[in-house]
Amino acid sequence: MLADVAREVDGAVKRPPTRPAVRLKFQVVALLVREERARVMADAELTNARRTEQLKRLDGVATMLAKTAARDTSLLELLAEDARVSDAARAFKATVMRAGGMEPPEEPEPEPPAAPAPDATTRVVPQSVLSRQLANPFLAPDYEAAAERIAARPRRLAGWELLEPLFRSFEYAANGAPACMRLPDGRLVRGPLGRELMPHQAQVVAATAGGHRTFLLADEPGLGKTAQALLAAQAADAYPLLVVVPNVVKTNWAHEVGLWTPSRTATVVHGDGEQVDAFADVVIVNYELLDRHVGWLGDLGFRGMVVDEAHFIKNKTSQRSQHVLALSQRIRERTPRALLMALTGTPLINDIEDFRAIWQFLGWIDEKTPQGALMTALEDTGLTPADPGFYAAARAAVIEMGIVRRRKVDVVADIPARRVADLPVELDGAAGRSIRAAEVALVSRLVSQYRAAVEFRGDAAGDGIDAELVRRVAAAELKDSSSKTGGENVFTMVRRIGQAKAGLAADYAAQLARNVGKVVFFAKHVDVMDQAEQTFADRGIRYASIRGDQTTKVREKNIAAFVDDPEVSIVVCSLMAAGVGLNLQVASNLVLAELSWTDAEQTQAIDRIHRIGQDEPVTAWRIIAAQTIDAKIAELIDSKSALAARALDGAADEEAVATDVQLEALVSLLTDALATDGVH
Repeated sequence: MLADVAREVDGAVKRPPTRPAVRLKFQVVALLVREERARVMADAELTNARRTEQLKRLDGVATMLAKTAARDTSLLELLAEDARVSDAARAFKATVMRAGGMEPPEEPEPEPPAAPAPDATTRVVPQSVLSRQLANPFLAPDYEAAAERIAARPRRLAGWELLEPLFRSFEYAANGAPACMRLPDGRLVRGPLGRELMPHQAQVVAATAGGHRTFLLADEPGLGKTAQALLAAQAADAYPLLVVVPNVVKTNWAHEVGLWTPSRTATVVHGDGEQVDAFADVVIVNYELLDRHVGWLGDLGFRGMVVDEAHFIKNKTSQRSQHVLALSQRIRERTPRALLMALTGTPLINDIEDFRAIWQFLGWIDEKTPQGALMTALEDTGLTPADPGFYAAARAAVIEMGIVRRRKVDVVADIPARRVADLPVELDGAAGRSIRAAEVALVSRLVSQYRAAVEFRGDAAGDGIDAELVRRVAAAELKDSSSKTGGENVFTMVRRIGQAKAGLAADYAAQLARNVGKVVFFAKHVDVMDQAEQTFADRGIRYASIRGDQTTKVREKNIAAFVDDPEVSIVVCSLMAAGVGLNLQVASNLVLAELSWTDAEQTQAIDRIHRIGQDEPVTAWRIIAAQTIDAKIAELIDSKSALAARALDGAADEEAVATDVQLEALVSLLTDALATDGVH
């Protein structure tokens, strides 16, 4: 019987996507094979021949499951020791056991995961937080909290199991209808001066201004979820605001705060938080640091919380999920009308119950039952789970709690056909310190040369920086750098920045692939491509590779794999080898891991997916190393793009443009340093 179910699963996996019901069957068969094998090994009454025969048959089923998992590697997550076994899986397991002539054992009710105990050896409280507590030791009372507790609780559905029907309503009652709440007209909403809000973004801000406070914002990447969250926080006056994000986008969130809410201050938590500004309006922390800082974060008095890439918390037994849920509960206890936003392009990855942790973070449910407004909405339907219309009504009730899902194709009129989105990243660790030290040394060398030139010609202190002399010093450095075979210079620094960004760029590409499917990854150097491919392999993400040393046959095979195989999510491309002559419009997102010296080279890469046959807006995510020469180069490339636009068919002299960018980058570094030092 196990073999029959395993064959059924294998046949279904051959026709992707793998549906939740198929994943459930795969997990149950695997669990039963594991348990049956242990039972056979421990059964002292079996003869050796009988035991060998049964083990051989079980190994046959296990081999079938292994081949199935090779087709969809995400199934392997269901076999982990901490993988959650849903109530539906337990029910199916019991059905299979009974059909096989076995009586399933009674399973104890699973206990909710205990909150992680504080660890005095790892928890920290930054000095700035202590200063804030001394400055304002009392939190303002929230009278809405009392009203929330006094409100009468509905009783009609008190005896019903409701969570499982709620989850299943998204599987049984979809009927092709979009999972998006009714949103108000956002035409009256305005962004900050100089920044235009797209209509679909304005709708979420308008809903917040109208009083809505919980959102599962599941827009596709590229539709501006960060801006929507920040402007919603401003509309709700949800300050101080806690933002929990993956490490790779931590710096970008601080950058976006400055762009969309310039009147608000942001602080980013690094390491032990020595540089944290506890008086800031927005506190940004990455998942990996929560364990160290969850204590003081829970006591700071946040009035809002945003969780970016919220599918990171789907495993409720993980420590980061428990920290996020604990912080959310603390915020809701103090501020029942707090703004809570879960941002993710993929709220469901493996199973319908991936919703569970996100809904609990938002306060829609607890461990056992729907809560607050959701329970009231279910009561108001007048239905029970035994009624035929319950699933459709339940799904609608959950969606109106704040699920917002728009795809690029849904709002294609709102967004440009092609855009470049910069993603600033922070270079941490030894590599980051080394790069910053090298840049300091380069600037120091330029300043010394400038001073020596001023001293040589005997100038008295002038009225400002001699721009012509700055250009001469920069030109001499550039010429010297081009002829050097060793030592630090502008070229080796940019090279090292590319190497340091490789892991962060690959991390972001992996997140994109989980969210939107096909992604094109561009890099200039082989070692950056190697590191990216290793990251994808470690995460079980299938990829293809296009490099300059490949034969035509291998290249065509890899292109076909990316274009035609739904399981190949990423193609890793050499900027030089794949920048022209390829049609990769099966994707609408690409990652530029390293900067070019010209806008034309960057544009050629983007045009691999922005071409005839592309029916979605294209977004190029450009990874920029913050607070390094990388950021200056990006600005200069953009400023030079107008030159290429003016040239007929882009026929500008790319070599001249590249040299100009290199020179201007050095000029900018030297000018900034002289201005900072007050050198004349």
